Amino acid sequence: MKTTFLRDQAWTPDGKLMTLHEHDGAFMIRVAGVELMSSRQHHSEELLAERACAHIPSQSAEGRVLIGGLGLGFTLREALKHLGPEARVVVVELIPEVIAWNLVPEYNLGKDALADSRVKLVQGDVQDLLRTSRAAFDAIILDVDNGASGLSVQKNNNLYTTTGLLLARAALKPAGCLAIWSAGHDPAFAEQMRHSGFSVTVERARTHSSSSSCNSLFIGRI
Repeated sequence: MKTTFLRDQAWTPDGKLMTLHEHDGAFMIRVAGVELMSSRQHHSEELLAERACAHIPSQSAEGRVLIGGLGLGFTLREALKHLGPEARVVVVELIPEVIAWNLVPEYNLGKDALADSRVKLVQGDVQDLLRTSRAAFDAIILDVDNGASGLSVQKNNNLYTTTGLLLARAALKPAGCLAIWSAGHDPAFAEQMRHSGFSVTVERARTHSSSSSCNSLFIGRI
């Protein structure tokens, strides 16, 4: 049996313990003992980025994307595949240790994607950036927690309220896309997005291409 190693730990703003573990070359982040993400299961995050960027022409020099939540770098890496050489991606990550973990070369997480010249990394709360951005982005991708029910940071819940959704809508360009990842199915949240002015589709996405477990992708367009 292969051993699981604790590589590092941090504390969320709410005082919850966040840990980085490695098992057989795979990395996972846990919050209060609950697995939040894993480098073995990232198919749904990649599909989220693909759906969000689908309407942006790959040759567009004006493509602007905001990603809330760096995670283990998979969403960012996939978004870059679908954007042209002049596009710009802003990645906002609240927990500084998550950024540090991605930058460790031997972990092979998000370091290469963060080094892309199209990427700007911001350590902070994505809600603060949304408040100061109006009609700035073609796509906004939110994967900051477990979905509409925050696991790591309580104030992340604000993003999934009507106020938070209207904030995101105001930061989108006309015909922009808001793509939100959720661990589970949440019909009430889809309806809340519609009431906030989005045309919404909900897609079930496998956590891994061969897995039977699924996450939910909420794709909202204006």
